[in-house]
Amino acid sequence: MQHAKPIVLVLLAALAGGFVVAWGRAIRAGQRSAAPGEVLRPSPFHLAVGLVTDFFDTLGIGSYATTTAAYRLAGRVDDRLIPGTMTVGHTLPSIVQALIYVTLILVDMDTLVAMIAAAVAGAWLGSGVVAGWSRRAVRLGMGSALLVAAGIMLAGTLGWLPVGGDALALSGTRLAVVVVGNFALGALMTTGVGLFAPCMILVSLLGMSPTTAFPIMMGSCAFLMPVASTRFVGRGSYDVRAALGLTLGGLPAVLVAAFLVRSLPLDAVRWLVVAVVTYTAVTLIAAARRE
Repeated sequence: MQHAKPIVLVLLAALAGGFVVAWGRAIRAGQRSAAPGEVLRPSPFHLAVGLVTDFFDTLGIGSYATTTAAYRLAGRVDDRLIPGTMTVGHTLPSIVQALIYVTLILVDMDTLVAMIAAAVAGAWLGSGVVAGWSRRAVRLGMGSALLVAAGIMLAGTLGWLPVGGDALALSGTRLAVVVVGNFALGALMTTGVGLFAPCMILVSLLGMSPTTAFPIMMGSCAFLMPVASTRFVGRGSYDVRAALGLTLGGLPAVLVAAFLVRSLPLDAVRWLVVAVVTYTAVTLIAAARRE
């Protein structure tokens, strides 16, 4: 089914175009209803968050945990709006990542398409639930999700995670397991659990090459995020300026990381992310308990 790769790439490009049109209309509508003199323009802080998080996201660190930590530490985005803001704002950078890695890295297209479809279905279900959550529920959900993410990052940094095999495809029971797993990861992603690290663990446990995780996890995010974003945008459950900052700062960062930097010694960065994410998770849960 390798002939399906051009179809996947065309669908990604079409999805990006459709998302830009739909989101652009929502932004214009929001601008018309904004207070006189208010401009929905991202600040330098919002752009910097997009630049840094999507740069490291392209190199495999993930962007959700780092984005949440940045917003919480700076106090610039309402906690209730963080899941939707991340999903909407990181959509276009994630699509560009997927276009790059699906093109460059060899992976069985049957496995890729099945996992993408499962993640999209999970995200549609999850975003409909999370978009209606109260601030307390969002804090509890994100705090718990970040503790899980910190644990996974710590295990990876210490070398405790499976190294994987050399398979490029899955079939039978293993394919069914990975599809169900990616459905759950797609749903959990809308609460603030990044899909990258859990997806890499999932495919490695089932014997796939860790390299194949890049087109799988980035393709999954690229397809699920526009779908989930429609629900967050439709309910107004996101911060427009912050989301624009993620997009405008993130797009050039993806290109620089993918084509110029390509790889970095990231161990020190991972330790820093684990510490910051753990702190952010604890403060979110503590704030939820107080509330």
